[in-house]
Amino acid sequence: MDVYFSPLACSMATRVALYEAGADATYLEVDPPTKKVLNDGTDFRTVNPLGLVPTLRTDDGVVLTENAAILQYVADRAPQSILGAAAGIDRTRLHQWLCFIGTELHKGLFVPMLDRKAPQEVKAYVLERNLSRLDYLDNYLAGRDFLLDHFSVADAYLVTVINWTMATPPIELAKWPNVKAYYERLRQRPSVAKAIAEEFELYKAEQARKQAAA
Repeated sequence: MDVYFSPLACSMATRVALYEAGADATYLEVDPPTKKVLNDGTDFRTVNPLGLVPTLRTDDGVVLTENAAILQYVADRAPQSILGAAAGIDRTRLHQWLCFIGTELHKGLFVPMLDRKAPQEVKAYVLERNLSRLDYLDNYLAGRDFLLDHFSVADAYLVTVINWTMATPPIELAKWPNVKAYYERLRQRPSVAKAIAEEFELYKAEQARKQAAA
């Protein structure tokens, strides 16, 4: 399968999940400003017209988009890894957490905070309105190692999003000790540590290209 990604973007969750599952994939890096696939110079928008990562092409040539859907696809392909959840209430809870991370944290909180063009008053409003999501998460994680009763693709997504606090100083994890402990614990997990280390090096190269082009 082919995985289109950008360094340290939400697509890193797919890398974490695939590493956790021990699954092989070809990783194709997308340059965010140009939407070029760095591996071959092609226009990524011919694969995904929205130009958004992650995008996954299956071995059968089917193109999948949207993080939550891709993560569940990865989980279903590797049932032995227990990255997903059994049908019924457990799978519904997995869906619940994937939706919460994608809407309340990823899009609702972090995207505006990471937007360099967003006015400061907008960011202040976002913080005032949405930090309660981290309060909710902190309360839930008290006494828990994972979002479910085992490491799942929801954890792969959550640790990816929490990792963005490195670039959002107003969101100080010390205010949410259970979230901070969860993040620090999962960063030590081999699949997560490997993904972060690899993508951080690619991110530094991406920033160097931006500076050279400026």
